[in-house]
Amino acid sequence: MQVEVVKSKIHRVTVTGADLHYIGSITIDEVLMEASNIIEGEKVSIVNINNGERFETYAIPGPRNSGEICLNGPAARKVHKGDIIIIITYGIMDFEEAKTFKPSIVFPNEETNTLT
Repeated sequence: MQVEVVKSKIHRVTVTGADLHYIGSITIDEVLMEASNIIEGEKVSIVNINNGERFETYAIPGPRNSGEICLNGPAARKVHKGDIIIIITYGIMDFEEAKTFKPSIVFPNEETNTLT
């Protein structure tokens, strides 16, 4: 049997922008992507702490150490600049492997969206 479990999580970052007319996705500071083990193009789930919205899109890297968290395309309608969000990815794995799997979870500074 296989199960879907949390693979990566960026816990509580602040939205720095929303670009409705961009092609789609969420732009995430590349340092945060690396630290949380999220790759370019990977499907991500977004949870908006401010309004309770939950939605999916895909990740693209933003400039390193910029703190950029920008929702693009239609997802831009689900957030406002300054909202606090959680970014989550999931992986499918064997049931026994899932019992011992440890996700990559990062807790950035909410004001700067950086790890320092």
